Amino acid sequence: MIIFIDSYTEEKLANSLAGRPGYFKLFYDTESCGCNGVLAIEILDQPLDTDVRVPVKNFTFLVDKQQKSLFDDALKLEADRSYPSFKVSSDSALYSTNVRIKDARDMASK
Repeated sequence: MIIFIDSYTEEKLANSLAGRPGYFKLFYDTESCGCNGVLAIEILDQPLDTDVRVPVKNFTFLVDKQQKSLFDDALKLEADRSYPSFKVSSDSALYSTNVRIKDARDMASK
């Protein structure tokens, strides 16, 4: 799997990390949604045992190995220039135009 990003998206991802280490996890969040899931990006301190690493420029993205089959092999992640969200697409699919980043680092200690 590969995820392509442009320089603007790279800048927005770096801003989300706020100078701290972290992993971006791309996943379908099914908690409290009553549906098949909402595509989300979460910043984690550490990968889980079931996560697959996907290097993306200066970042490491994670995808759960069970959810990996839900995505095409090549994805595009684009930051929205007028709204704090991202678009995830491929050559054959539009996954979402309103993907938000949730910082979940240090959540275990809270």
